[in-house]
Amino acid sequence: MDNATKEELGVALASRVKGGQLIGVGTGSTVEAVLVALGKRVATEGLQLSVVPTSYQSAWSCEKLGFQVLSPATRRKLDWAFDGADEVDPTLRLLKGRGAALYHEKLIAARAEEFVVVVSEDKLVQRLGEKMAVPVEVTPESVHSVEKQLVQLGAERVELRYAVALERTVPLFTQEGNLILDAQFANISDDFEKEINGIPGAVENGIFTHYATEVLVGASGGVRSLTRKG
Repeated sequence: MDNATKEELGVALASRVKGGQLIGVGTGSTVEAVLVALGKRVATEGLQLSVVPTSYQSAWSCEKLGFQVLSPATRRKLDWAFDGADEVDPTLRLLKGRGAALYHEKLIAARAEEFVVVVSEDKLVQRLGEKMAVPVEVTPESVHSVEKQLVQLGAERVELRYAVALERTVPLFTQEGNLILDAQFANISDDFEKEINGIPGAVENGIFTHYATEVLVGASGGVRSLTRKG
């Protein structure tokens, strides 16, 4: 997504924010564009709002922009939340987790009264799993057993995710100290989200089956809104 499209998406979503709201904030470059637009409203309008971020990265950005940052442990109701996605299918099912923040992202999405997703047009797919694998966050000691059970569920390929640190390739650890397995499936049914989470050692996975209430899609022709049918 080019910067102009991100900026347009950011302005479109930031315009919906009302003073005094508590908003869940996702993670990623598109989310950052929304935060920049919100920061301008705070600076020019004196807008007051509180946020619950899904990652240290988002928390740092929100604090820098002058938002009141609350812990995910807060008992206050989230008026709504927004985040990006890696894939969106025609029924608004999502695949998320390329940024390895899926555990907190799903916690916030589940708590919000409304969950708005902002994506570029290239994130729209006909079949979930078309372009990326399903991220599965697992405890370090359960990696091999979870990998085996993912294959039994039908995964064609399961790979441990790595990162580069100090010029070395090492396993990627999440904010919670867990690892990520990326599992490639030919078909992802509505039951997969629960089935994967039922595997001992699996903490959370990147399938978001019934969370998005609206998807804002940025393209060269402008921003369009998709809502769940029925």
